Parts: sequence; C-alpha cells; structure tokens
Amino acid sequence: MCAHVVVAEDDEKQAELARRYLEREGHSVVVVRDGRAALDEIRRQPPELLVLDVMMPKVDGWDVCRILRRESELPVLMLTARSAEDDLLLGLDLGADDYMTKPYSPRELVARVRTLLRRVRRDEPGIDPVLRVGGLRIDPERHEVSSDARRVDCTPGEFALLHAMAAQPGRVFTREQLLGHLHGFDRYITSRTVDVHVMNLRKKIEPNPRKPRRLVTVYGVGYKLVEDGDGPGRAR
Repeated sequence: MCAHVVVAEDDEKQAELARRYLEREGHSVVVVRDGRAALDEIRRQPPELLVLDVMMPKVDGWDVCRILRRESELPVLMLTARSAEDDLLLGLDLGADDYMTKPYSPRELVARVRTLLRRVRRDEPGIDPVLRVGGLRIDPERHEVSSDARRVDCTPGEFALLHAMAAQPGRVFTREQLLGHLHGFDRYITSRTVDVHVMNLRKKIEPNPRKPRRLVTVYGVGYKLVEDGDGPGRAR
C-alpha cells in the first residue's frame, strides 16, 4: 500500500525520522518545513496523504487544514505536542482524519498512515473493507458486526470504536485517541464515555464480559482489541 506522502514538519530531526520510516514502508515522501510550503507542494503535486505538524512557521497546521478542506478531501494526520482535549477536538473539527501527540513512536506513525490509506482505498476494486479479528467480523459498508457468526447490534459510537480498533488489532489505544473516533457520533463526550462504550461492547462481543478476552484493558494506558485469548484482560 505505497503512496505519495507529504510530511509538513519544521523540526528537522522529527521530519527526517518520519521520512525514513515512511520510505522504509515503501512510500515516496516529500518533506516541507512550513505551512505555506505545504500548501504549495500539495497544489503542485497532490499527495495521497498529508502528515501535518500543528506548530509551524508562516502558516500553522490549523490554517493549513482549514484551507485544504475548502479545496480537497486529502487525508490529514495531524501531529502536535499539545495533548489537551480541546486541541484534539479542534483538529477534528477542522477536518483532520487522525491526530497524534508528540512524542510518538515512528512505528505507530507508519501504522496510522497505513490505516488511513486503507480507509481511503477501501472502495477500490479487489479490496475487501470487511475487518476480521478472531471471531469478530466488522463490515463498515453495511454497518454490521457479528461475533462468532452471531449478529451484534451496535450504536454508532460503539461501532466507531470497534472499527477503529479492529483496523489495528493488538494496538493499544488511549482514551484520548478513542475519543477522537467518537467525534460526530456522541454529542457530549468525556473519557468516561469511552469506558461506557467499552463496557457495553464487552457485553455484546465477549463470551464472559467480566473476563474479557477480546476487548482488553491495558492498565494505565487504554484498550486494545485482540484475537480471542491473545492477551489477558480484566474488566475495569
């Protein structure tokens, strides 16, 4: 799943690290150092995805995202050292598709890029949009979930969380990251909203919700979705 990616990052070391890891994945990467250069490069040769730092000279990431959303549907992964919930929601309101806070793992960056590209390309011929994790089957086009061949009814918020985690099985999601996937589905969201959705999902997809083996807790971090029994988990 190789793609042309623009990385807009004014920190030279961060930009080089992102470039190296993305090129190792097979992507072609162009690095720019400020927001104005990012807009110029995107208009000159439109990429398939933009990795966009928020705090940049000339034009900051917020304004770059705002301008791009008037011109295209280019997938945008925002990077920022600011982890406040208001900043997260602002980025999503402006049209960012995903959001990572610094410091971040380069391997996680590559995984997020891969997920965004998969989401964009899922309508291409030959690509199956259905996600399968153990006995779970998640169909985003039909908005259907089954657990061990048994249909499961999910609310839009529950489906959004399950689909996000199923796209990267085994990855640990923090509550803040999961909150981003609830934007637009729940009118009032807090970190407790995530816990409630997880509790309800466990009732629907776990053989024993009190001893979850699929949607498990990583204490002090968040949650992850795993193949049945791949990780120990206990309900919080």
